[in-house]
Amino acid sequence: MKLCRFEADGRARDGVVEDRQVIARDGQDDRYDLAEVRLLAPARPRKYLAIGLNYADHVAESGLQAPEVPFFFNKQVTCVVGPGADVHMPRVSKLLDYEGELAIVIARRCRHVSVEQAPEVIAGYTIANDVSVRDWQLRTPTMTIGKSFDTHGPLGPWIVTADELGDPHDLGIRTFVNGEQRQDGNTREMVFNSFEQVSHLSEAFTLEPGDVIATGTPSGVGDSRQPPRYLREGDVVEVWVEGVGTLRNPVTLER
Repeated sequence: MKLCRFEADGRARDGVVEDRQVIARDGQDDRYDLAEVRLLAPARPRKYLAIGLNYADHVAESGLQAPEVPFFFNKQVTCVVGPGADVHMPRVSKLLDYEGELAIVIARRCRHVSVEQAPEVIAGYTIANDVSVRDWQLRTPTMTIGKSFDTHGPLGPWIVTADELGDPHDLGIRTFVNGEQRQDGNTREMVFNSFEQVSHLSEAFTLEPGDVIATGTPSGVGDSRQPPRYLREGDVVEVWVEGVGTLRNPVTLER
């Protein structure tokens, strides 16, 4: 099942996507053509966590060592936008970068979840672009501020439930900028898999319905290229995850 949030007739609603149609889930069986609605971010998290250095090839291109324990940071939830929404080139930096990722959406309030129990607390999976302002990210000991600029947390286009997606640890993941492929990985290359991430986080604090966990990015980010290839005004970033779909966002100047 593909669960979405969408805007139609001037209001935001929950829906299910079936055969290029969106069916409302609010007690009214309203149906819309997918092309007629504006999809919103499919989750409204209270917490947005993201893991760093979780693909071996990305660790290598960063010139660092793989962490011995999962290395998490948080993105402020005000960064979240939906598919098609503008990603802002900030006024204070031109070092804007993309990171295509598979993201987990939590189904229910939980704590002390074992790795074996983790699938039971996952509502489904979506796509994240962990947009990063590299100079702001790297000039402080924690990365939160450089990862949390407004509009720098695109999610979507929908949540694919776990029963439909199947194994989340054998999915292709690719990122394109203006149609040029920049990243090409597979979720089986994660250092810490999705279930291990959920379990680890739940040992520290309660996870709540709608919380989002971005599970890491493969190699090919703009910052690692020689010379670096950061995003520019007018670029269009597309992140494709096998079994989920494509998340597409244009880059515009912050006004």
